[in-house]
Amino acid sequence: MVTQYGIKLAVHLMTNHFGNVVAKVCENLLQRGPLTLQLIVQFTELTPQQVTSSLLILIQHNCVQAFSLEQQGGLEDGPKADTQYMVLFNNILHRMRFSKFLKIVSGEFDEECKELLDGLLEHGRLTLKQMVERAKNMVEREKSSKREGICEDIVQENLLKLLAARYVERCPTHEPVLAAPVKEETTAKKRGAKSAKRNEESVTIEQRVLGAAAPMEAQRFSIITNTGSNVSRETSTNAPSSMSVGEKRNYDALELDREPAAEEEEVVLFRANFEEFMRRLRHKACIENVRTRLDDGSSIVLRAMLEAARSLEKKVKTEKPVPLSLNTIFEEVMKSEEGRGMTLDRVRASLVQFGCSPSARGTDESYSIDLKKIVELAQNDELESIVLKRYGRDAYRMFRLLSKTGRLVETDKISDTTFVDKKDAPKILYKLWKDEYLHMEKLVVAGARQSQFLLWKVNKPSLQQHVIDEMFRAALNLSQRVAFEREKEKEFISLPVDKQVMSREETLNRRRSVRNVLESSLRELDDALMLFHDFEEPSLLKLDDALMLSHHS
Repeated sequence: MVTQYGIKLAVHLMTNHFGNVVAKVCENLLQRGPLTLQLIVQFTELTPQQVTSSLLILIQHNCVQAFSLEQQGGLEDGPKADTQYMVLFNNILHRMRFSKFLKIVSGEFDEECKELLDGLLEHGRLTLKQMVERAKNMVEREKSSKREGICEDIVQENLLKLLAARYVERCPTHEPVLAAPVKEETTAKKRGAKSAKRNEESVTIEQRVLGAAAPMEAQRFSIITNTGSNVSRETSTNAPSSMSVGEKRNYDALELDREPAAEEEEVVLFRANFEEFMRRLRHKACIENVRTRLDDGSSIVLRAMLEAARSLEKKVKTEKPVPLSLNTIFEEVMKSEEGRGMTLDRVRASLVQFGCSPSARGTDESYSIDLKKIVELAQNDELESIVLKRYGRDAYRMFRLLSKTGRLVETDKISDTTFVDKKDAPKILYKLWKDEYLHMEKLVVAGARQSQFLLWKVNKPSLQQHVIDEMFRAALNLSQRVAFEREKEKEFISLPVDKQVMSREETLNRRRSVRNVLESSLRELDDALMLFHDFEEPSLLKLDDALMLSHHS
């Protein structure tokens, strides 16, 4: 469930990037769940043309996914269900991380690959032909002597590199059709389907839609089309033939609710694969946490294991990568300069530090790392750091005790264990409870004299949700302040020289210094936000709830 401050942050990002009208459409989808075009018009009180244009922009930039529901009896027995539009909240948040994505690619590939990815992040979705046109415009702008034919080859070669690394993928199906929920008719059937129903309920509407829209794995990272891979054969009905550098595409080649003609050639659109970038950032966070808690050698071994298992992971939030033999891990460790000084015994010792127990796999030892546990440890470290900075060392010791204990503990017991004064302990615990960092229960003991005890514990699921909302709120405030500083900078530049109190250079340097500090703080806050929000399974809208919301009258 997206919190209110999460929605406000997403709307703020959309307003900054695409304006108020698009942000209003996005806000309604965030607040109400999937909606039809008619309902969006009704709720936003915008014109159909404004809503259609806004949806095209949001689809173009991968912030909305269209889908429809198959009617009972199949599509042949009745008219097609109305198209619904579902906002992709996580993809909106990823817009804050574009600089991190570019940094990952620049660390692995050359500047041309980074520039290709930058174009996809800026424009959302592009065909290979449009990427080539963009590259040609850049060549002309830089007055380079490169020939056009070479430019085409370079773009296609760089695209193949990014596809092979899974940093770029084909766009999903424009409007997948979901099977309608089957109504159970008999009590016996209900009992028989109880287990299947529980499994279905664990799948969210977003997961179902994205799963149905995703291309087949063999096609997802392929450049070859059914009509050939030649750039000249790619056509797009509404796409401009050329695109100037820096000119952002706001409209997709697709039209809403348009059925493609059978004789049309296939148009293959590519986009940045956010899933792979988040996987890499998750791995980076785990490696840094292990380096901090253990040592550099352990982080080298973990990096090697993650790299060796990277191609075998099926999703971002994989709890345990596939088991790897000790020899495979050692070979991967030896590939890095830092790992060449490690012995086999040192690698084995690092695996023991992780808590990996060897399992028999043929004649070799095999190990599997528990990434979920590492993420949880990193979350605990972050929570303890927040409590320490906000409430002091006594509160930190008491919170740490309760976090590790995982059960209800009485006030005096907490005070005795953490060596906090018995007069101060209740006040600190009450403050933490009031700010939703602790859960409290009252225990009344009847007897000759009735006694009341206060019991405390850390309720991690509710605490994490509270912390995520606080982080959304802080990110919103920082983002708004950064936008304010940018506007002030523009206003100063437009002022006549005689009205500028301080020197132009001094004022600009001062404002840019403030903005750089704010942007750096926002990036660090986003690292913590990813740890709690993006590296854990989100609680999203269930299908039945979404259908109810989308059929408001």
